[in-house]
Amino acid sequence: MQTTFKKVSESAVTFSELMLPSSSNFNGKVHGGYILSLMDQIAFACASKHSGTYCVTASVDTVNFLAPIEVGELVTMKACVNFVGTTSMVVGIRVDSENIQTGKVKHCNSSYFTMVARSADGKSVNVPGLVLTTKNDVRRYTRSMQLKELSKQHKEITKNFKFDMIEAVEKLKNERVKIDLL
Repeated sequence: MQTTFKKVSESAVTFSELMLPSSSNFNGKVHGGYILSLMDQIAFACASKHSGTYCVTASVDTVNFLAPIEVGELVTMKACVNFVGTTSMVVGIRVDSENIQTGKVKHCNSSYFTMVARSADGKSVNVPGLVLTTKNDVRRYTRSMQLKELSKQHKEITKNFKFDMIEAVEKLKNERVKIDLL
């Protein structure tokens, strides 16, 4: 039974970094993989702060790149624990970028990282419960519950998937695909 609780605000983390040419892709925008790496770091920091122990990334749910990030923009990431299980936490991350010359801010990404607390010997350990103090905290928690349920349903569908070649070929007739089996 959990006996300790922490407020969402106690483990919230904010991180800002100026985007440099060294993190750009071939199109001159900031590489999405670089942003994902930063998101993983802030998710680790937030989850570790909440749990008081080392944490590992168990899954990353839905990463949508909503707007490109330009070299020279200031990227700010905000992370907070949205949901806690027994040993896991869902960390919500919001990524904004700001053109520091014009002051224009754009929302570039939101994502959810499931992090698991680990002991020094690598075993999962219990995490503190979560104290919800705002309407936003309650909204994020209940949304995370819904997303976890959808994830369970997706795993079940994937586990029970049966492949039938004739049925598959029939479904693909109206798709932009050419079947050329050897």
